[in-house]
Amino acid sequence: MSAALSAERIQQILEFDNDQRLRYLVKQVVEHQEVWILCDEHGSVMLNSEDEDCVPVWPNREFAESWCDEEWQDCHPKAIPLKQWMSRWIPGLEEDQLAVAVFPSDQEDGVVLYPEELEYELRQQQKKMR
Repeated sequence: MSAALSAERIQQILEFDNDQRLRYLVKQVVEHQEVWILCDEHGSVMLNSEDEDCVPVWPNREFAESWCDEEWQDCHPKAIPLKQWMSRWIPGLEEDQLAVAVFPSDQEDGVVLYPEELEYELRQQQKKMR
């Protein structure tokens, strides 16, 4: 489980561009062994990007929680253990032909990746940390 982020650190991270946000997410997920999603009574919430239906993911609870307002006020953040993400979510997303919106912000959808692309990035980071 990750330690709580300071307000100053959260602000710094929110100023990252999409590529920096992707790299940050990959490092955090591998380091803390969890991916954060938002859920409602029906399960994981979805975003619609330009061409894809996506499951949004975040690196830390604080960023996922910040999306629990307005249309998603009935949602709650949920941590998915990395092993479960790799063994169940990645294949499930592929089967359902869903993409992943990596660390979306208020202004942008984040980097949209296919599940196997995110899996590749996570596995590369795991190799670096060995």
